[in-house]
Amino acid sequence: MARFFPLCVLSLTALWLPAGPASSAEVSPAPPGARVYFIWPQDGAVISGGKFWVRMGLQNMGVTPKGIRHPKAGHHHLLIDTPLPPAGEPIPSDRNHLHFGAGETEARVELPPGKHTLQLLLGDHDHVPHDPPVHSKKITVTVK
Repeated sequence: MARFFPLCVLSLTALWLPAGPASSAEVSPAPPGARVYFIWPQDGAVISGGKFWVRMGLQNMGVTPKGIRHPKAGHHHLLIDTPLPPAGEPIPSDRNHLHFGAGETEARVELPPGKHTLQLLLGDHDHVPHDPPVHSKKITVTVK
């Protein structure tokens, strides 16, 4: 009986454990009227040399570094030649999704010659877009 009891305990314990992975954290709400936008460049800008400053604006929210949970705040992400990521999921970190997790509101960016789309997306402390997502309109720049 002593050998059987531990197996029963394990089996009963397994019945009470939640199935599947742990649920994801709640998505941070965005306040009404929140807006992120480009100060520079403007839609249709022609940029010489490939290196340029991106200046990011934000209304009705604050800027905080990654990892800092604060209501009505987040940090900027620049999406280059890519669509918005799926709602409720962390923003990827790669050459098409630049993170400004230190709370930057401007950054020096280098792009190869050609036409490129740029879009800003605000992420919360965990790099997840707010609900509703706070993103700019997509703009096009040409690098010569």
